[in-house]
Formats: sequence, C-alpha cells, structure tokens
Amino acid sequence: MRELTWDNTDEIAWELADTYPDIDPLSLSFTRLREMVMELPDFGGSEEGCSEGALESIQMAWCDEIR
Repeated sequence: MRELTWDNTDEIAWELADTYPDIDPLSLSFTRLREMVMELPDFGGSEEGCSEGALESIQMAWCDEIR
C-alpha cells in the first residue's frame, strides 16, 4: 500500500473504520482524530500538514463509511 498523506481523506477514513470499528467518529475531538490518523501504519504525513478542513473531511468520510 502507498504512503497516505492528509490529501488521502477517503483512504484514511477506510483505515480508521477498519482499525477502530467501535468508535463513533463524531465523538472525537479533532486533536484526537489527528493523533489517530498519525498512528496509522500507512500514514506518512506530518503534523504541520494537517488542517481543520482535512480533519473534517476525514471525519465525514469515516461517517459515510460506517453508515
């Protein structure tokens, strides 16, 4: 699998849904969501590259994935 960056919102959401099946993404703070993304084994982006817009996109894609 290729290295993920903050631009890969759908792929990140799929991995989060697989890794954390019992978590409601809407219950997470953006700070915790950022930490969870950065802990994914395929993630290679930097904390500095993160934006609120990217986190919101990931959160919404994750919601779509589990519903």
